[in-house]
Amino acid sequence: MRVELDPAMAAACALLVMGVSGSGKSTVGALLASELGWKFYDADDYHPEENRRKMGKGIPLSDQDRIPWLCTLHDILLRDVASGQHVVLACSALKKIYRDILIRGKKSTSLKYAELEKGEGPSEMQLLVIHLSGSLEVISARLRQRKGHFMPPELLQSQFDILEPPSAPENFIQISVEKNLPEIISTITRTLQTS
Repeated sequence: MRVELDPAMAAACALLVMGVSGSGKSTVGALLASELGWKFYDADDYHPEENRRKMGKGIPLSDQDRIPWLCTLHDILLRDVASGQHVVLACSALKKIYRDILIRGKKSTSLKYAELEKGEGPSEMQLLVIHLSGSLEVISARLRQRKGHFMPPELLQSQFDILEPPSAPENFIQISVEKNLPEIISTITRTLQTS
């Protein structure tokens, strides 16, 4: 079933499903993209091997590790959006500056943080952020059940430590991970239809 979007929301050509590891970004993102008939990307698939090794050893990534990865993701999103493709991206994007890089690319890394806060600088694409939020206890329990992922549960606290939940003027909705999957998808699609 294809969801009919509110014209104002249809302008947001890219949806970012964000949150800490274990919040359900990939599952929600893939199902949402399928519901909308949009293209889906899982940011984890684009981590360079060095980042995967580092996380696999329980070492949190630094901004220097993340910025090239985020710039690559920006380039992919921009290419698809420029060609008229609507996109859903599942990506942790824990800090506001990371989300700014997804929107503006490398240009964001050369702007001062204060300029980005004021919305100055080039705006490359419209991005609606869907923040899957939950407590450390709930998400930690989910991570312990997950097998075969390069992100060990021990790194979860470091993700909560750097998390900057989206806030105005960002275009976002926040949804609890304690809702079941159909409820989460329904909440998002209702928001897209009526905003």
